Amino acid sequence: MDSNLHSPSRQLIALRMEHADLDATVDRLDGLMPQDELLLRRLKKRRLALRDQIARLERATDPKEPA
Repeated sequence: MDSNLHSPSRQLIALRMEHADLDATVDRLDGLMPQDELLLRRLKKRRLALRDQIARLERATDPKEPA
């Protein structure tokens, strides 16, 4: 059962949820506090890193068929 908790599909779901949360936070902060550029840049950088991690995990779990 423990191995199921750390399966690639579970990791992918967790990463997508974190990315969506960050996306909402960035949108909210961008409208409320445009003066806090450092925080906004850090959140956007983390969001981009999550997107890259999601893409890598998707490629690893669903490899393309050889031509």
